[in-house]
Amino acid sequence: MQIFYAHDIKNNTCILGKDESKHCIRVLRLTKGSPVKIIDGLGNLFEGLIVVPDPARCEVTITGTSSNFEKKDYRLHIAISPLKNQDRFEWFVEKSVEIGIDEITPVICKNTEKPGLKEERINNIIISAMKQSLKAYRPVLNEPRAFNDFAAGDFTAVKLIAHCNPGYDRKKIDMIYRRNLDAVILIGPEGDFSEEEISLALKNGFEPVHLGTSRLRAETAGIAACHSIYFINQ
Repeated sequence: MQIFYAHDIKNNTCILGKDESKHCIRVLRLTKGSPVKIIDGLGNLFEGLIVVPDPARCEVTITGTSSNFEKKDYRLHIAISPLKNQDRFEWFVEKSVEIGIDEITPVICKNTEKPGLKEERINNIIISAMKQSLKAYRPVLNEPRAFNDFAAGDFTAVKLIAHCNPGYDRKKIDMIYRRNLDAVILIGPEGDFSEEEISLALKNGFEPVHLGTSRLRAETAGIAACHSIYFINQ
């Protein structure tokens, strides 16, 4: 059964957007009466039947709803520097959504080489990864924030900063984080966080962690952190 995304479902009727409609009717060649599944990004998984197979405006009648589909008992927010290679940042977004991230904030650090992001493209990647991994909750992509502003933010979560500087008492994530707790994790750019940034984060309650003995690329570190939280919660 095919899975589609639609954010506005009312009165047991769903009108798929232009791109979803085209993929449904022109690419997959689904017809009237074909069963489909739809996610709305708000935690609902719908089952339905195509009633109007229009490639520009496909209409679906909803036949069943699963609310709070696979809702987790924790929230994971990763704040990560944009990368010089945009493809690597997009890879991080795709895989973190598949694993189970709830919020992504690009943070602009001292060593961030290329702060710009293609936000529309990244949001499309988020939706595609949701459908691929059957996630009913859409992760939030926040506006980029300066590191200092983000580190000083008020978070009711376990706050961690992953970095490579050996001059700090860095622990493994599972020595600090416990199951079913919300988490905010800082991941730095190529070149890592500066000494000043690490100090500021620690002053604001972030605890230093490492992700193993290997030196990881920033996007790999983000995935490792995401999977660590996921694994602890299984």
